[in-house]
Amino acid sequence: MESRLFIDNEWVAAEAGMTREIHCPADGAHVATVAEGAEADAGRAIAAARAAFERGEWASTPAPQRGDFLLRVANVLADRKAQFARAESLDTGKRLVESDMDMDDIAACFRYYGKLAGQQAGKVVDAGNPAVASRIVHEPLGVCGLITPWNFPLLQTAWKVAPALAAGNSFVLKPSELTPHTAILLVEVLTELGLPAGVANLVLGPGATVGATLSQHPEVDLISFTGGLHTGKTIAATAAATVKRVALELGGKNPNVVFADADFDAAVDNALNAAFVDSGQVCSAGARLIVEESIADRFTDELVRRAKQIRLGGPFDEEAETGPLISAEHRDKVTSYVDRGVAEGARLRCGGAWGTGELADGYFYQPTVLDNVHRGMSVVTEEGFGPVVTVETFTDEDEAVATANDTNYGLAGAVWTQHAGKAERVAGRLRHGTVWINDFHPYLPQAEWGGFKQSGIGRELGEGGLVEYQETKHVYHNTEPQVTGWFTDRGGDNAQ
Repeated sequence: MESRLFIDNEWVAAEAGMTREIHCPADGAHVATVAEGAEADAGRAIAAARAAFERGEWASTPAPQRGDFLLRVANVLADRKAQFARAESLDTGKRLVESDMDMDDIAACFRYYGKLAGQQAGKVVDAGNPAVASRIVHEPLGVCGLITPWNFPLLQTAWKVAPALAAGNSFVLKPSELTPHTAILLVEVLTELGLPAGVANLVLGPGATVGATLSQHPEVDLISFTGGLHTGKTIAATAAATVKRVALELGGKNPNVVFADADFDAAVDNALNAAFVDSGQVCSAGARLIVEESIADRFTDELVRRAKQIRLGGPFDEEAETGPLISAEHRDKVTSYVDRGVAEGARLRCGGAWGTGELADGYFYQPTVLDNVHRGMSVVTEEGFGPVVTVETFTDEDEAVATANDTNYGLAGAVWTQHAGKAERVAGRLRHGTVWINDFHPYLPQAEWGGFKQSGIGRELGEGGLVEYQETKHVYHNTEPQVTGWFTDRGGDNAQ
């Protein structure tokens, strides 16, 4: 596997010669040494992407052929699933079985956009004049800056790269500096399959240098970023100077609303999944459990009992059910987050501690349940991005909706009830981009994903995810041009 940057169809070292050591979060084992790019490297990659776009080899490739290319990518990903999954697990520390599942979803994403690419024929507009052919067409934006996170490295990359290529764009990809290897492998696949030179560029490095350059550079037409709210606000402000398009997915504080008439066992089991899958490092994690008061004590007691049984372990521990946090720094943030909640009056029901014994070398944090919380607490309002769930209560439907919507975020949420009418009413009132009824976490490549309020701008996946990477043009063709007579021709030569 390469460990360098990929710029203008060549694997190159960082211009300043900088490198970064990658370690597995599960045990601190050394994974690899990779190149660490900076502003100059990002600038060269942007120039390469711009030159490739202006040459037009990929942009002018018929959309069905671009789609066929993405289908071939999907097939290679399926064939090399084990290699990609192992690389993902070593970088992130997540269980291999979870990485395997991610690879299936990634191939499905490329397959979806491969099929969709050839279906974007535009539309004819009735101009009310038989002599006019008026149509709407979709064209590529140009150069796209793609900035992806560390929690689902290749999945989030696929959500951006697949529609960007389907639309005919060139791109510069900046994966998280902590988890670069599946991005490297993907670029290798794109190159092997014959993507034209300069269309795909990869610059490893931190957001403060590489990401900032992409955000402010005038030759970048779009920034697509998935990550934290603070960084997203900075990117949006920086991008405004060049009025480039911005797509932001900035996380959430996602409510999981459980009514008393819900299937109790299924709701408890899914509340565990909602909060603790991938150790809570999921933008749509159900970290805010909101339970009807009449069953709250029983529900919380069962949740705590089950949470205490969750087995932590590394990528290749077949008995593990969830893995470590991404870094020591992030574990410290989660620790501080829980400590602040307890100081504000939350009751620690379980967890709240690091992994011990054989887990001591990794960045493990025990699944944590906090109850006795209220809507003003930091653990209720702020995204913790760890294995922490808070429990709130409500007495009626209106209070449930008001509590669930009382957040600056709006990415996802769920409602649990066996009453179909109530489920649909509540789902319709929740101000969140995805709402599950009697489920939590599934998504579909063909269904748009994104948030309301401060959870972001724009959508990924679905047809809307392709539109983010396209310009819409109106072509008005008058087949019988005539003199308008608007301005009178008075004869003579009055030129000055």
